[in-house]
This record gives sequence, structure tokens and C-alpha cells, in this order.
Amino acid sequence: MVDNKDLEAEIHPLKNEDRKSQENLGNRLKNEDNLKSKTPQSRLSRCRTVAFFLSLFICLFVVFVVSFIIPCPDRPVSERMWKIDYNAAVIYDFLAMEDINKDRIQDVLFLYKNINSSNNFTRSCSDEGFSTPCTFAAAVSGANGSVLWEKPVAQDVALMECTVSQLSGSKVSSACILMGRPGSRIALDLFTGDTLWSHPGSFGGNTSILSPLLQLPDVDGDGTPDLLLLTQEGKEVSGDIYSGSTGHQIGHRGSLGVDGDGDCSALLHVTWTGAHYILLPCASSLCGSSVKGLYEKVTGKDGPFKKDPFWENMLNSSIHRRLLHSSGAVRYLMNVPGKAGQDMLLVSSEACMLLDGQELTPRWTLSTAQILRKPILGHYKPDTLAVLIENGTNIDRQIMLLDLSTGTILWSQALPSLPGGPPSTSLPTADHRSAFFFWGLHELVGSSEMEPIEARHSLYMFHPTLPSVLLELANVSANIVAFDAVLFEPSRHAAYVLLTGPASSDEPGLVSVTKHKVRDLVPGSRVVRLGEGRSDSDQAIRDRFSRLRYRSKA
Repeated sequence: MVDNKDLEAEIHPLKNEDRKSQENLGNRLKNEDNLKSKTPQSRLSRCRTVAFFLSLFICLFVVFVVSFIIPCPDRPVSERMWKIDYNAAVIYDFLAMEDINKDRIQDVLFLYKNINSSNNFTRSCSDEGFSTPCTFAAAVSGANGSVLWEKPVAQDVALMECTVSQLSGSKVSSACILMGRPGSRIALDLFTGDTLWSHPGSFGGNTSILSPLLQLPDVDGDGTPDLLLLTQEGKEVSGDIYSGSTGHQIGHRGSLGVDGDGDCSALLHVTWTGAHYILLPCASSLCGSSVKGLYEKVTGKDGPFKKDPFWENMLNSSIHRRLLHSSGAVRYLMNVPGKAGQDMLLVSSEACMLLDGQELTPRWTLSTAQILRKPILGHYKPDTLAVLIENGTNIDRQIMLLDLSTGTILWSQALPSLPGGPPSTSLPTADHRSAFFFWGLHELVGSSEMEPIEARHSLYMFHPTLPSVLLELANVSANIVAFDAVLFEPSRHAAYVLLTGPASSDEPGLVSVTKHKVRDLVPGSRVVRLGEGRSDSDQAIRDRFSRLRYRSKA
């Protein structure tokens, strides 16, 4: 059966064509209306496209300019090793690090006394009014050992402290303070070597200068920390306060009321209540004096200090102002971080103990034979402070790492050393531990063929992730006066600096200042196995030490 629409189309074909034409015309009109309604959106889309490509072009142009047209600043090349020699000279036990020339690499500052003149022959002792020989201060580039500045600074130097803040106009800079013999005071700009201030003086022939030079909060209101120098005449210890910005004495000299023995450095301790006290050994005891009391005595005025009632009760109850009785003579004092403030590590001839920083009660005590040198801090476990001590005589020396909070022995190793060996040090590593560096006798482990005549200092490296291994990095036969391991560039390379020279200041000789990159010494190092442990090959162990990454100290 034929559909009605098809039948009509067959009967009236023209009518059917007209209908299709009308339908097509209607569709075109609808499409035109739709196109007219979509025109603004099309324009917006084109604008967005243009904006996108314009932004892309600008970005590519900026990248091109930065990459190819504007030159990048040259990064200084740090040499793996450099060495400076001075003939007919003596070297001081002083070593400081600072980025002096602003190249992002730590530079080296040291003192020496030269019989002839400085290495660059531009400044002589007579130029500064000194007789020959005199003491020179020198700053050399940590990158290549070139001299940044060098000048005669004193006839002789008793002590020197750096990184004391100085105000210069609206800027804060760093300075080094020198106490010369017999008592001159000099401040040097750390970055230029220029003399900021200088004052002559004399303490008298029987007066000795105690180290270190203590830095006090600003007491004269000039925005610069001030200085406290302790001196000893006979048994009496006195203090002099000087302005850090001008070097002028504030008030007059005042006695601390304690009898010092001169064998141990003084310590400035801040109690948990914020009171400043000067601590120093006296016989087999720890004696103290408040900075507030000294300031009032030398100036007759009240200063920006306070006293701690608990400490004052302890001092007033003792005739000789003793805070603590020690088992044996006090040899070293150190401030260490505590839970509520500063705690104190006290080393005597018979024991090592951690004292509560407020009540001075022992947190732990370790009986020892004899601590050879001042302990150093580091991290054996991640983010957990440890203390390294050298216990025993030179031949019977034991390296010990203790947990600072509990006194637990974390690691120990017999490591004989030569008399007068350099101190140990540590560097933080990226795994929040520390690499430890200490000196001992060459061929000390597993060898019985060492001859005393050929005995040499050997530098050993230790990391807690390899507790049964030491790495012998270097051997030195010269007399070592000062040593330090330093992160010369942030997160890039660690190096050690060595000062060697005559053992006696009365016999001038060859003085050398040397820098070595630690990582470059590892491939040629000797692996020393301390006992049963990892079965890794020597090369695998060296590779692990080479992959160590270091971080700046907090």
C-alpha cells in the first residue's frame, strides 16, 4: 500500500518541489540566524588565540635574551688544593673562615710572624711603626690561595677573636679584635684589613691575658656588642670592659673576687633566667662572678644586666665564690644546648660531666683518665647531639663519641697520637649526622712496623653509617699548629685547612698554609677496618665516602 505522502508527490511533483524549496529556505534562514548569534563567541575565541600566542612569543623572547644575550656571571673555580709558604717565619694557633671577597667561597684568615717582611713585600713592619720581626694578619682566597689583604698588625699578639659585629654608617660589618702584647687593642675590618680603631696600652709585666675575649651585649648603647677581657696577676682575676665600636675602656678595671689557676679558658654563661655570669676554674672548683656585679663595680652605674637569685645564693654562701666542687682540676668548660637554655659540659682531670645550666646539678658523669683536648660536638644519630672526647694519654688515647643527653657511649676506638697533635673537628652531613675528623699515628692499626723516627700525623675520617671503618685521608710529617675542616661552599665541597710551622716561636722556619678538598682525597685514601663489620670492598667504601654530601651548620 502506497503511503499518502508518496502518492501526493507522484500526482503533484511540482507542488512537492515547492515544498522542498520552502523547507530548504527555512533551514538556511535558521542557519543564518545561528551564525549571527555565534559571531561574538568566534571573535572572543580569536582574541584568546592571539593573546596565547603573543604570551608564548614574549616568554620565548625573554628566555632567548637571558640565555644568549645577557652573559651569566662567572662562577669562581675553586682549586682542589693550594699551598702558601713563608720562609723564616713562625705561625700562631689561630685560624678563621669568612667569605671575605664575596665570591660565595669561604676564605682563610691567619696570623704569622715573619723575619723579613710580608710575602707581597708591599708592607713592612717599619711601615706600621713596629720593629722586625712583627706579627702580620693575612686573608687569602679559599678558592685559589691568592692574597686578599695582608698587613702588620702588632709587635706580638696575645689573642684574636673575629666576627665581632661593627656598625659602619648604616651597615653592619664584621671585625677582628686583637689584643697585642703588652696590652694594645686593635680592631680590623674583616673584609678589607683596614684598622677600625687602635689603642696602645700595657697591663704590666706580671699580668697575663686570659682567653678568650668575651663578647657582651651592648652596654654603651651604640648598637655594637662590647668586649670583656680577663687578666690575671698572681692569683687575682680582673676584668676590663671595652666598647666594641671605639675600643675605649668603659669604666676602670675591676676584680672578679676569685682566684684563677690560669690553666683553663673562661666561659660566659647565660642562666635560664637570662643572667650573665663569668665562669672560670679555681683549684678543684668552678668559680663564678656576675657580669652585672662587675659592670656596677667598674662604672658605678646600673647596666643592662641582671642577677640570678639562685646563683647569688650559691656564690654568697662560699667564701671564694665557688659554684661547684670538682673531682680534680677543671680543664675545659663548654656551653651546650639544653632543653630550657644553655647547659654546661665540664671536663676535669678525673671526669667529664654534663651540668644542668640553671642548678648546676650533674645530668650524667663519665669517669675518665685524662681528656687531652677540648671536646667537640657533632651528630652520631640523626639530629641528636653527640660529644667527641679524646680520653687517655697520647699512646693510650681513646676516641669516644657520647650521646650528649645521656652520656651513653655510642662509639669508641683506640687511636694513639703524637704529643701536641691537632684537635678533632666535625662537619654536618646531608643525612643529619656528622663526619668526624681526628688525627692519629700513621699505620697505627694492624701494624707493628712503625718506627718512632718516622712517626707522622695521619688524618682519619669517620662517619656513623660505617662504624667499623676509618678512612686515612692524609699523612703529615711537619709540625701542625692549627687545623679545621670547613664547608667552603654551601652544599658543594668540604675541605680542610692546615697550618704548619716551627714548634718554637724562638726558631723561625718554613710556615705553610694548605687547603685540600676532602672529596679529592678519598679515592687515594687507605681504608682501615676496625674489626668485624661490613664485607664491602675498599673501593665500595671509598665510593660511599665520596657520595657524602655536607650541609651548613645551623
